[in-house]
Amino acid sequence: MLSSTFRVNQQGFRLVRNLHQKRVSRQLDEIIRVDHAGELGADRIYAGQMAVLGNSSVAPKIQEMWDQEKAHKAKFEELIRKYRVRPTALLPFWNVAGFILGAGSALLGPKGAMACTVAVESVIVDHYNEQLRALMSDPAANRELMDVIHKFRDEEQEHHDTGLEHGAEQAPFYKLMTDVIKVGCKVAIGVAKVV
Repeated sequence: MLSSTFRVNQQGFRLVRNLHQKRVSRQLDEIIRVDHAGELGADRIYAGQMAVLGNSSVAPKIQEMWDQEKAHKAKFEELIRKYRVRPTALLPFWNVAGFILGAGSALLGPKGAMACTVAVESVIVDHYNEQLRALMSDPAANRELMDVIHKFRDEEQEHHDTGLEHGAEQAPFYKLMTDVIKVGCKVAIGVAKVV
């Protein structure tokens, strides 16, 4: 919320000074930027999975998880605007890369898609836990963001568990695929912090 005061200087010019502009610390700026990029990536992963598996038996479950990711993305878009955080410059890349990852994993079948979900969500749950620990340095000031991250972390854990329940570990090349995806997610997080 912006509020302004108006004064007239000696020459009669009206001066405007913003008193309560929302400004965030470097830490909050980084968290909001990275999480926004991550939720966009997750949205695109599920879009890719639905493009391939939209008529399969797991489509309703993928759609359910995708709907939650859409809500996560919308919330971080709201926080980007509210706190005037610069989004990552790599949003177009995450958009394409996420879709390719989702569609590519789904081409291995429902278990391949679920293996992708398990890999991504395991990194995101750990990432959100790290952020919550960092935000505990000032819980009163960080309450809004902590509440958002806590809720989303729990939903990401549910996605992870859903993937396991739907046979992720039986996907072809499960260990190799999940290890590669996890490294990719960690690199994406690191890059989004600064770019």
